[in-house]
Amino acid sequence: MMSRTLLAAMIATALPVAASAGMPEDVKAINDNWARISYQMNGSSHQTAALDQLAHQADVIVARYPGQAEPLLWQGIVVSEQANRANIFHKLGLATRARDILARAYAINPRAGNGGAAMSLGVLYYKVPGSPIGFGDSGRARQLLQQALALDPDGLDANYFWGDFLYDQGDKAGARTALLKALRAPHDADRTVWDAGRRGEVRALLKKIA
Repeated sequence: MMSRTLLAAMIATALPVAASAGMPEDVKAINDNWARISYQMNGSSHQTAALDQLAHQADVIVARYPGQAEPLLWQGIVVSEQANRANIFHKLGLATRARDILARAYAINPRAGNGGAAMSLGVLYYKVPGSPIGFGDSGRARQLLQQALALDPDGLDANYFWGDFLYDQGDKAGARTALLKALRAPHDADRTVWDAGRRGEVRALLKKIA
């Protein structure tokens, strides 16, 4: 089940100027608000309400930049987080919607978000139960997470989720190696809330493995 927070990947920095005027700033606003809700806001009811507002904001950004992968990527991440926090009756429906949004981003640009589209899809595929309950597929998850890791081999997120997947599959040694590599990733001065929160999750999983 989707018990751990689905976090996001790095935003692509090289975007077509004509199509993306103002887009990096708008997408980063979704990114920053998501990190604040996930790591700094207390109270699940407050987080849920804030995520609902952020989902509406993400919808607006997607409509503002049609056909662009990065807004769809972050819309999918927000919906994934809603699924993570939803009750059992709404969890799978939101996860399915997140998958469909992220698949659209991936279809537009498989490299979107420096591998974030592939990574976020991969996380859903191993967090969601498989058939007949859900659409989970560990083989598909492995393929997508390896794609993300190839695009961002030294990245904090890519190595964390690869380690988390390996732990989920019972490979504790491989998970530990990936998680230690995640901690060696350069700190991101532009995303300090995410950076600190992610490293905290890496250390918590390492402690669990130990």
